[in-house]
Amino acid sequence: MKFSLLDLAPVGEGSDVRQAMGNAVRLAQAAEAAGYHRYWLAEHHNMCGIASAATSVMIGHVASQTKSIRVGAGGIMLPNHAPLAIAEQFGTLYAIHGPRIDLGLGRAPGGDGAVMQALRRGMARNDSFPDDVVELLHYFGPERVGAAVNAWPGQGSEIDVWILGSSLYGASLAAALGLPYSFASHFAPGDLNEAIRIYRMRFQPTEFGSKPKFMLAVNVIAAETDAEAHHLRTSQQLQFARLRLGNPGLLPRPVADASTEIPPQIMRNVDQALSVSAIGSRDSVREKLAELVQIYEPDELILVGNIHDPEARIRSFEMAAEIVKDLA
Repeated sequence: MKFSLLDLAPVGEGSDVRQAMGNAVRLAQAAEAAGYHRYWLAEHHNMCGIASAATSVMIGHVASQTKSIRVGAGGIMLPNHAPLAIAEQFGTLYAIHGPRIDLGLGRAPGGDGAVMQALRRGMARNDSFPDDVVELLHYFGPERVGAAVNAWPGQGSEIDVWILGSSLYGASLAAALGLPYSFASHFAPGDLNEAIRIYRMRFQPTEFGSKPKFMLAVNVIAAETDAEAHHLRTSQQLQFARLRLGNPGLLPRPVADASTEIPPQIMRNVDQALSVSAIGSRDSVREKLAELVQIYEPDELILVGNIHDPEARIRSFEMAAEIVKDLA
């Protein structure tokens, strides 16, 4: 079972975007050394605490500072972009860095209606998502003689394309197209069981894939003790709560007790949203990851962990890598 890492290039309180980008490079390099298979960045907009909005630019920056780890998007929010533009961007990345470039595609806008308007894209673009995915896949395929438009760079690029989702829609689409599928269980686990069932049951082999490949996203925060890990986790809890309250900001510093700063009803919502998590010491994280692997039987894990201290974050992912290797 492969294991990978999802990063939002978080901007912590007391830090700035430039530092966050430097932290992303150091984390990717540490992940490469620890044996991670992929390092993915995600597209979000209008959020001062996330530095990966220009996702393809960040992918190129990280890929230029690493050697072997796969680097890609987890994901690009395709309704925000013309498929040709994404094909050219990732075709360029492929031409520079070779076949270690991944492209995960999401249907959400990565922001609200105001963001969609600012991007000059309409919400109705969601309705064309399947067609846009197919169009993009064709741009990566062999040159289409006689086609009005081909992607240069892009045609013939061996890009590993995934469908991302947090609902049953993405599971059905990935199955129909024969594409690998990654579920956003790290923040929206409600439909996880049904999405896996639909994806595996309905999967149709195509030119894009011969068998289902499912990736499970898990929040992981590992430290020497359970108490230390749960203290580090309060940054993630506060960040998520503030987002739900309509007040997103920089990644907060950890606090002694997040429940004293988050209203009880919001805390219940946060705990449910972040329930697919492995938090604690090595033994605690190993026990929880083993349980999740046994239940969902993923082909690949992708680990997420927003920790305010960049060095503690690197240590957490290094410990997680050791644990997953032991499980394997």
